[in-house]
Amino acid sequence: MSVTGEDEARSDRRFKAPRSLRRAAMILPPILIGALVLVWQITGREGPQQSSARETARVVRVVEARATDFLPRAEGYGLVEPGRVWEAVAQVEGRIAARHPDLDRGQILEAGTELLRIDPTDYELAVARAEASLARIRAQLAELDAEQKNLEASLEIESRGLALEERELERQRKLLARGTVSQTSADEAERNLLRQRQSVQELENELRLLPSRRADLEASERQSEAELKEARVDLERTVIRLPFAARIARIDVEATQFVRSGDRLVTADSIDTAEVAVQIPLERMRTLVPPDLDVTGLSAGQLSELARNVGFKAEVRLPQEGFDMPWTARFDRTSDTVDPQTRSLGVIVVVDKPYGAIVPGQRPPLTKNMFVQVEISGRPRRDKIVIPRIALQGGAGENPTVYLAGPDDRLILRDVTPGPEQGDVVVIEKGLEPGERIVVTDLVPAIEGMLLEPRLDEALMQQVATAAAGPGSAR
Repeated sequence: MSVTGEDEARSDRRFKAPRSLRRAAMILPPILIGALVLVWQITGREGPQQSSARETARVVRVVEARATDFLPRAEGYGLVEPGRVWEAVAQVEGRIAARHPDLDRGQILEAGTELLRIDPTDYELAVARAEASLARIRAQLAELDAEQKNLEASLEIESRGLALEERELERQRKLLARGTVSQTSADEAERNLLRQRQSVQELENELRLLPSRRADLEASERQSEAELKEARVDLERTVIRLPFAARIARIDVEATQFVRSGDRLVTADSIDTAEVAVQIPLERMRTLVPPDLDVTGLSAGQLSELARNVGFKAEVRLPQEGFDMPWTARFDRTSDTVDPQTRSLGVIVVVDKPYGAIVPGQRPPLTKNMFVQVEISGRPRRDKIVIPRIALQGGAGENPTVYLAGPDDRLILRDVTPGPEQGDVVVIEKGLEPGERIVVTDLVPAIEGMLLEPRLDEALMQQVATAAAGPGSAR
């Protein structure tokens, strides 16, 4: 019996079906086992453990509030100027006959040094003429004194002769009345009397003219004395001397040059004092004045002396690095106006002996036009709480606040009343007590009551103390 193609196809399908089932039976058991294990692990695991929440402390830098002395100060910058500037101006004309060998710019010369000499010949002749004129007038006065004495002596003699003639005339008249003498004798006696009276009258007239002659001669004498004095002054003016120790700043004349009256010859700057003018803001000047000082009712003169009487002190320094030695200065005066743009007041301080105590490399001489820093300080204010400026919180329009680390190391926000500010520090008038810890770290956000881990900043505390008491406290 033969097998057809259809029968063979049915036979192949019967043989393939059992092989697919065998493969499925081999895959399904591992999958079921893995699923059972996973279900067992999930159902058998415990839930996650939950721990209780803990608060984290914020590390902050703090400084301790301490009562210290606060020295109010104000700073400004300016140029050094000599305390006095002397200009030698020719008061007489003539040729320069002599010049000091050291007369050069920058030279320092002692007081009384002869710098220049103008040819004195003409002025010596003028002195000689004035002396001769004065001698002639004084000789005439002496002659007048002798003439007066002679006239007075002659007048005395003539007066005695007049008395004799009067008695003689009286005797002749008596004799004429008796008839003893003639009329001619009596007339002759009368003529003698008249002549004698005329002689006395002439002498008296001459004596009366002597005072006017004397006054004229005395006026001439005074005029000659003035001319002699003027001639001598002109002669002295031919010598140009330094009135004080000074440094030569400018020379406008050469040897043998002809100068006229009014010509400038030499300019010199004094070396005994130097001045520095600086502009200080009015707010800074106000902090220098003691708060308990009452200036109401003071006159203008008293106000002008106030700055010197409140005990201002001043120091001058070079702003360049390496020059650490200051000059002690004194507060001398204030300017007469306030700068309307900067609202600052001009202050002039004076340094005595700016060329003294020179230390090479540390303190040079304080010369003209040197740019310097001026620090003016007032009276110290005792037992003030001074804190770093960075510790003061609050912007424009807000009440000033400081952050404190409380006894339990939790943040406290405290309103305070600030006082004068100076550099990087500020005085707190109200709101703080000595011993409280002030936070200087910038806290964002700052939540009152938050836990802190304070760390004392000793270096910053030392900086605050130095800034409050002034740089001199650290030296």
